[in-house]
Amino acid sequence: MTNSDLSFYSTAAHGFVRIACVTPKVHIANPQANLKEHLALAEQADSAGADLVVFPELSLSGYSLDDLFLQQTLLEVVKTTLETLIIATANLRPVMVAGAPLLINGAVYNCAVVIHRGRALGVVPKTYLPNYREYYERRYFASGADLEQASLSLNDVGVSVGNDLLFHAHGFDAFTFGVEICEDLWVPQTPSTRLALKGATVIVNLSASPVVIGKSRARKRLCAAASERLFCAYAYSAAGPGESTTDLAWDGQSLIYELGELIAEGDRFTSDSMTLADIDVERIVQERLRTGTFHDARKAMPPLLHASLPFDYEPHSLTDFHRPVDRFPYVPNDRERLDEDCYEAFNIQVHGLMQRLESTKTQKVVIGVSGGLDSTHALIVTAKAFDRLGLPRENIQGYTMPGFGTSTGSKSDAHKLMKALGITAHELDIRPAAKRMLMDIGHPYSRGEAVYDVNFENVQAGLRTDFLFRLAGEHKGFVIGTGDLSELALGWCTYGVGDHMSHYNVNCGAPKTLIQHLIRWAAKTEFDAKAARILRSVLEREISPELVPIGATGEVQKTEDKVGPYELQDFTLYYLTRFGLKPSKIAFLQYQAWKDANSGDWPPDFPEHKRRAYTIGEIKKWAEVFLFRFFTISQFKRSAVPNGPKLISGGALSPRGDWRAPSDATATLWLEELRSRVPDS
Repeated sequence: MTNSDLSFYSTAAHGFVRIACVTPKVHIANPQANLKEHLALAEQADSAGADLVVFPELSLSGYSLDDLFLQQTLLEVVKTTLETLIIATANLRPVMVAGAPLLINGAVYNCAVVIHRGRALGVVPKTYLPNYREYYERRYFASGADLEQASLSLNDVGVSVGNDLLFHAHGFDAFTFGVEICEDLWVPQTPSTRLALKGATVIVNLSASPVVIGKSRARKRLCAAASERLFCAYAYSAAGPGESTTDLAWDGQSLIYELGELIAEGDRFTSDSMTLADIDVERIVQERLRTGTFHDARKAMPPLLHASLPFDYEPHSLTDFHRPVDRFPYVPNDRERLDEDCYEAFNIQVHGLMQRLESTKTQKVVIGVSGGLDSTHALIVTAKAFDRLGLPRENIQGYTMPGFGTSTGSKSDAHKLMKALGITAHELDIRPAAKRMLMDIGHPYSRGEAVYDVNFENVQAGLRTDFLFRLAGEHKGFVIGTGDLSELALGWCTYGVGDHMSHYNVNCGAPKTLIQHLIRWAAKTEFDAKAARILRSVLEREISPELVPIGATGEVQKTEDKVGPYELQDFTLYYLTRFGLKPSKIAFLQYQAWKDANSGDWPPDFPEHKRRAYTIGEIKKWAEVFLFRFFTISQFKRSAVPNGPKLISGGALSPRGDWRAPSDATATLWLEELRSRVPDS
């Protein structure tokens, strides 16, 4: 079975590798009892669809044996038991990595043995042996750095031994892993650095690591840093209950990270436990492709002594998913991190505008204030920039410009907000000028026909921007932009003369889903109670350009009826531009995140009445809209965007930054991939 044969709903069909970190109960110096523990957990992991199973350090013997490691009787039984484990797991699908003390070339080594389908693929000895505080490993073991071209016979088959072995799946090169052991992670120059640079997308660490207060936090910091620095997944499995507690204790910590993110963490101080995580090795490969310095570092690394060792890979067909997927990739679910992100984003915007004001020696600005999300956020950023520069807020010239579809609520909030912030407020009715232009160009509306097409809307949007630019000239200032990242992605802006254009766009790096939280955060931390009430009122309003008369349809015009829900479109934008994932894979992740409104975490303070779910059919429908608009009809607008600050790593659409693309491309390839792989329902 290949990935293409699998159901869309299968995790393996989308390039995920399932890793299991297991914690067997340790039986000290009793390999045969440990064998039973290994077999039980191996079978459990196989049933759970694991592709790779990671046992702790010296799992077949136990770690806390001290001088017993030098007993011939123990070493012989360990090897015999290991050979039994190899044969006994021949019918299991996962690759397994178990720990054992092994006699090689006249010395004892602390080893990880990689096993699959009845054979040992390779043996990796520990490189760095701790000999400080509670550790005395040099008393028993030799360093793997001393072995170059060694081999070991297991079940009468010669097996390569080396600390630079790589293991890769036949037909799935993205699934390549390397092994290091405990202390190897704690040293300045880790074996995993070389392994990752030579192709390992996954690093597994078999660890014993006795626990003391604060040790678990240190392990998490190291694993997170390694996975982020090396652009890899890092799976860590520590020894647990059963190890000797003569002077130490053991917690069996299991951690699985990917690109710096914690994907799964097991319960500590338990035995016979298993921690599962679905790791996106294809995303890791994509991230490396986008980072040229990763390949520069690879050139400086000496070649591996051993060729990469292959193993047969058979993807599982299970549809359960062991991985958290945030509904809002631009918005953290954790309150502390969300507050930190909002603080940073808000201040990036404020300081970007401050720099532009200082460099141009401008003391006045003009901004259109509609009472909607984007203009509201741009206005509060501008107010704070003026405060920090010591400029009076009265120098901010705010204009609300009602058109044919302006609602009473938005206009009222615009005036209330301008008053609460103490800026200079104006109202400029664009309807007379719009009627004149519609008449001059011969639009049917000017003849009394109820035609509310794109041109009808663009006349209003263009006039607003035209007025703002001319008003900026009158006030000897410049125009603050209000268009956001999501609108740039979808091309939802009037080219040149609409909200596409300004002198400086503070919102250009802010997706719509983040702006809502930025306003909510600013209401709590940056403004007084009166302004905060108005800001919260803005958050409750329907997202709308308000360009079509309300009487024409009976309700306020809804942007998301045209371009799709921003919560879905921002999700697609993130994974498409940040990681370059296939549309079908993005749809799969989207389905996992949005299929059930009652499962998973929501961002703090996200309104209950706005929490909803989407079917795969809805996801596919709006993905098609996104792909067509993003690739086919929007790039020419992004090629001519005004200056503005980037907020998110990999998340800018300026042609001078993260996203550079031809304006003449089509969406054909991406639409075909989506339509061929994603079901309609």
